[in-house]
Amino acid sequence: MAITDIKEYSHLTDADVEALGAELDAIRADIEESRGARDARYIDRTIKLQRSLAIAGRVVLFGSRKRPAWILGTALMGAAKIIENMELGHNVIHGQWDWMNDPEIHSSNWEWDNTCPSSGWKHSHNYVHHKFTNIVGLDSDVGYGILRMTRDQKWSPVYLAQPFYNVLLALLFEWGVALHHLDVESIRRGDYDRAETLRNAKEVGRKIARQVGKDYVVFPALTGPAWKSTLTANITANVIRNLWAYGVIFCGHFPDGAEKFTKEEFEKETKAEWYLRQMLGSANFNAGPVLAFMSGNLCYQIEHHAFPDLPSNRYAEIGVKMRELCDKYDLPYTTGSLPHQYGLTLRTIFKLALPNRFLSASADDAPETASELRFRIRGGMKEVFGVDPATGKRRGLRTALAMIRN
Repeated sequence: MAITDIKEYSHLTDADVEALGAELDAIRADIEESRGARDARYIDRTIKLQRSLAIAGRVVLFGSRKRPAWILGTALMGAAKIIENMELGHNVIHGQWDWMNDPEIHSSNWEWDNTCPSSGWKHSHNYVHHKFTNIVGLDSDVGYGILRMTRDQKWSPVYLAQPFYNVLLALLFEWGVALHHLDVESIRRGDYDRAETLRNAKEVGRKIARQVGKDYVVFPALTGPAWKSTLTANITANVIRNLWAYGVIFCGHFPDGAEKFTKEEFEKETKAEWYLRQMLGSANFNAGPVLAFMSGNLCYQIEHHAFPDLPSNRYAEIGVKMRELCDKYDLPYTTGSLPHQYGLTLRTIFKLALPNRFLSASADDAPETASELRFRIRGGMKEVFGVDPATGKRRGLRTALAMIRN
């Protein structure tokens, strides 16, 4: 089963967890107090870059009947859509730039280039996912209603095809996000508010109509004789954006080390324990400045989950302090290369398509699913943890996991 007691799993005392929470509060306060002109320049330049790429792509696609122009125009549009979704849309809607009091980039006004309306994203992502991160049964991002990503999800024959569902989700990710807002899993169970679902469906329908009209009717028509090749370029650019957004998000939530939690853990959770759950339930991937920018700085998923409304351009700075805290409290800082993190995720998708009887590890001690019981069943390992009286160094979860691997 997933983690029911985060303090026991992390080998931290109540005092340790509260101290960790206080240090994270201090990091937040420091960033909030230091926001200023440098950050404003960053978001302003990002908007200008994104819009320049989109305009250049639209212009080049007037010549899209020639293959070089099609390739260049598609690449420019794909890059523009990635930046708009990842570094602008996702982060602006989180309220990361509300402190500027600029109506153009305020979370209450921004409508992003996606089939899911921003109001729906605010609920399904900003509220549901970030409040209930990786809590099985509460966070619908655990599997998105179609994938089995933990053994806590009961197996059924429909999961045998989940490698195929995964491909479809990657290719059509923006459409999956729109359906995610409608909570199709609740609809399938019959556990939903009919009036509210109808309102949400109408809202999504209007947004889909605008997106389809823009990308697949208006802009192709504007290029006249090149409309067919422009249409295929727009479709391809959207697929590029979908694949990239899917990869970044999955690498932040489903590699080994991104733990899952139970409702019981959440019911007694303090603010400090919420911080700890975000740290243990998220994963990063290694990135330089360009890859970080193109991922919306979600290569720092741990930092984003701890501080979703702080400016994304500060996550690298926060990451240095987060690593120091992980060292201090002997906690894992889950990261790896992008291919490595996705490889672990893909392995879980293929593995959990099968019934548990075909899997070797237990539900408490598997790479993708663990609980505090993984330490109990190994015979008294808990006793060796705490503060070493000789060195004063804390021996916690990171040391425990290292001992298991050895």
